[in-house]
Amino acid sequence: AELIEHLSNEIRSIRFNASLALGELGEKASDSVSSLIHCLEDNDWSICREATKSLGKIGASAVDAIPRLAELLTDDEALIRKEAAISLGKIGVATDVAVSSLIAALGDKDEEIRTEVVITLGKMGTGSHKAIPNLIECFKDPSWMVRTAAAQAIDGIGKGSTEAIPALVNALEDGDWRVRSRSINTLVQIGEQAIPTLLEVINHDNPIVRQGVVEALGEMKITDQTVIDKIASLLTDKVEKVRGKTADALRSIGKDAIPAMIDSYASANTKMKILILSALGGIGQDAETALPHVIENLKAGGTKVRTEAARSLGKIGLTEESVILALQEALLDGKSSVRREAALSLGKLGPGASNAIPSLLTALSDKQPDVRWRASEALGKMGIASNDIVSGLESMMHDENDYVAEAAEEALDLIGGE
Repeated sequence: AELIEHLSNEIRSIRFNASLALGELGEKASDSVSSLIHCLEDNDWSICREATKSLGKIGASAVDAIPRLAELLTDDEALIRKEAAISLGKIGVATDVAVSSLIAALGDKDEEIRTEVVITLGKMGTGSHKAIPNLIECFKDPSWMVRTAAAQAIDGIGKGSTEAIPALVNALEDGDWRVRSRSINTLVQIGEQAIPTLLEVINHDNPIVRQGVVEALGEMKITDQTVIDKIASLLTDKVEKVRGKTADALRSIGKDAIPAMIDSYASANTKMKILILSALGGIGQDAETALPHVIENLKAGGTKVRTEAARSLGKIGLTEESVILALQEALLDGKSSVRREAALSLGKLGPGASNAIPSLLTALSDKQPDVRWRASEALGKMGIASNDIVSGLESMMHDENDYVAEAAEEALDLIGGE
């Protein structure tokens, strides 16, 4: 009560600090709303601004302040207009007056104020759905902040946001990555209804648009095989970044995308084969049906392909007998990168790959330190302190490469060896 009385004090600093303090109290200061509304008429602009901020901090209990705050969206002082927009969002009640005034304020000359107005419309949710056409227009705003906020606001409004799909898809061509990223997120939230429009531009001339399309479709976890096949068609895109995003999208979709990836593999170049194998590995244990394909490439592919295949088997994480045998054979590969990744993957598989222990012990004598390093690590992850393992790891503690010796020491600690 004393703070409220101070709002009408003749001394400016007392009025200011009282308003500030009431704002810090938040909802607990709900009985001060009418007095703070009166402060909005103060001749000192800074007190008006502080009262505006405090009403926002009080939140929904300050609903009676909405008409006056809406008027302040046209105040001569930019900081007051900005705080009015922010506070309307914090109060969060989408009255006709609030929404209409905010829509009008989208034309403010200050980009920060326009941004806050857009954010507030999004915070008001479905109550501000009539602002969607205006928010769509905001994608033409010269400020990336406004364009990004518009995409997010449409997501926040939800209901009726499907009419914004064409604008959101067009925004995938925006020159600012933040606008594109937010537009993708909003399209993902809209979901299935956005798919037809996205597919219309999946072969767009601009590679940035193609990237955005496959990213959005991937995050939607598409299960329709026809759509998945269209995504997979971009695995052969002439632009490397598009191919990479496509592989990422198929990985995100998961096991439903495996047939399309394997179908695309035969005609893929080495870089693309590596991307596909990596994506299959990224699917994890759901990629069981891909195991024969990955194992085949571990045995018969080029060096880089074999290396990625070995890595992918560890990422998939299944301890099938065929997997363990293939990785054991890979420990004898003529290329050290393949042997290294095979040892690393056996370590990832852990105790389930214990049949490979003899092969890992042999790998401790590999001429390449990276292979000895990964083999030492893998033996530690088997969780078995047999005499052979302990003896083998102890011998590695004198390795000429410090990181190999450290790995052996850590492995002994893991299995409880001396």
